[in-house]
Amino acid sequence: MTAPALRALLAACFVTHLPGVYDPPTAALAVRAGHRAAHLSGAACAALDLGLPDLGYVHGTHIADRAARITPALGGVPLLADADTGYGDALQAVWTARRYAAAGVSGLHLEDQVMPKRCGHLAGKELVDADTAARKIRAVVADGTGIVVVARTDAYTVTGLDDAIARGRAYAAAGADAVFLEGVSGLDELARAHAALPGVALVLNRSEAGGPTAAASDTALAAVGVRLVLHPVAPLLAALHAADRAYHEIAATGRTSVDRLPWSAFTDLVGQAEALALDGALGPDGALGPDGALTPDARGGR
Repeated sequence: MTAPALRALLAACFVTHLPGVYDPPTAALAVRAGHRAAHLSGAACAALDLGLPDLGYVHGTHIADRAARITPALGGVPLLADADTGYGDALQAVWTARRYAAAGVSGLHLEDQVMPKRCGHLAGKELVDADTAARKIRAVVADGTGIVVVARTDAYTVTGLDDAIARGRAYAAAGADAVFLEGVSGLDELARAHAALPGVALVLNRSEAGGPTAAASDTALAAVGVRLVLHPVAPLLAALHAADRAYHEIAATGRTSVDRLPWSAFTDLVGQAEALALDGALGPDGALGPDGALTPDARGGR
């Protein structure tokens, strides 16, 4: 399990950016780009698995199943996954954490909305009381999976910054590894939160769902306690934008000029050369060594 690697990033003195990944190829691309952690969005799962918006349709089962397909491609890079409200009370939150941990997820974020929850950037959100949310956090931590728990509060746009900070304090006291103040992005407000939550790592969301915001430098964010910055859907939106252009061009002209990954790079990304080498090694004229192990040639030279 890669939870210790994610905890190390939370304990560092710098900011780590977590891009959204949603399948094995995007996970492999994130690793190749040098990312030290990645994020799996509930909104992305709702769209890709169900074709639905982020309005409480998706369940932890969907996210855990998708995560189980993604984590092998991350090669040990930790994955932080959306767990919405834990999909119930403390009992259901514990089950969710167990399922995520079994899927190789390093950390999850739990929020304090009522069920069914709404996307954090939509109006009409309702909150559970802080004690109820804290009880879920304590239960997940006490269960012993070792999974990183990021406590998310949506109080900022509902009851204001002071309540969001108070809730963050309660959730940290309940055992959360970090606090995610949804909607708080300005340096002044983050500094207030940092002063009120000494020693608590903060998580910042840079989702396009919230509209354009001024992006503070990593140095400035680190100074006010931010350790993780999430980019949950940026790669997905970029991919869909390119696909949209390609579909329109093919419909209009029968071809497309959209920039795209070369086929050879795609097959390399999904391990075609290694699979073909293994296929050859396991055939009647295969290259198995005398001890039954694959020779270097059969391992694709690795």
